[in-house]
Amino acid sequence: MSNTSFVTMFILTGLPHTPTLDTPLFGIFLGVYVLTVVGNLLILLVIWVNSHLHTPMYYLLTNLSFIDMWFSTVTLPKMLMTLSSPAGKAISFHSCMIQLYFFHFLGSTECFLYTVMSYDRYLAISYPLRYTCMMRGRTCALLATSTWLSGSLHSAVQTTLTFRLPYCGPNQIQHYFCDAPPILKLACADTSVNEMVIFVNIGVVAVGCFLLIVLSYVSIVCSILRIRTSEGRCRAFQTCASHCIVVLCFFVPCVFIYLRPGSRDAVDGVVAVFYTVLTPLLNPAVYTLRNKEVKKALLKLKDKIARSHRG
Repeated sequence: MSNTSFVTMFILTGLPHTPTLDTPLFGIFLGVYVLTVVGNLLILLVIWVNSHLHTPMYYLLTNLSFIDMWFSTVTLPKMLMTLSSPAGKAISFHSCMIQLYFFHFLGSTECFLYTVMSYDRYLAISYPLRYTCMMRGRTCALLATSTWLSGSLHSAVQTTLTFRLPYCGPNQIQHYFCDAPPILKLACADTSVNEMVIFVNIGVVAVGCFLLIVLSYVSIVCSILRIRTSEGRCRAFQTCASHCIVVLCFFVPCVFIYLRPGSRDAVDGVVAVFYTVLTPLLNPAVYTLRNKEVKKALLKLKDKIARSHRG
């Protein structure tokens, strides 16, 4: 089917709220966005300047921070524009297509990366003596690259399926960013095949990755329980707890939105805030506040900056 769309502009209705909340919500989301970007940039800087953190785990963490920084940038600035003025709600057809592509590209890449990070923790805890041989720099780089390539392919499928349909009007997207389910509701053609393919595609990725993560952590827990000292078990659990927290915050909302029958626009918009806004902010907080090595590196960086100012 050729795309014979007459719509050149979409209108993003944003989150459901009363107009009096525009200014408070703008302030809250602006603060969240600034903290997200600064927090993830700080993690990237700390890992880059500290040679002790040049390990596979922190290499994967730099990928995660880079993704989170841009993942929030794909949606939050446009949300701020919709809250600041009525004109900010408009988004061109091609800009909407680009936003959808990068949203699914970064989101699915993060999904794959969580899986690789759980595999890394499994190797580190289950095979501590062989870990450095099994997770060499080349292997780690190959795994990270595969997540980016897989995410790009996954997103290309979503974007192609969504925008190959004709859009003749109406043009109001009941969401605060361009996503496939609310856009498909505006198509002037049968979308059942598209919805089924998207459902299966996202289902295979999300459920598959989540099951692999669960499998990794079942193996990790079995390995931890074999550790003789309570201090060793506690340290191992703390290492994995942060990953489990962010995985749940990312996967549960995704499953709720994409893998359930029917769709409620208002509910989906509110739930989407958790993995598009809060998870990118949560990652730097969790991985720094719960990680002694990163906190030490932050203090060293702070002292180094203080000495340079005094000098």
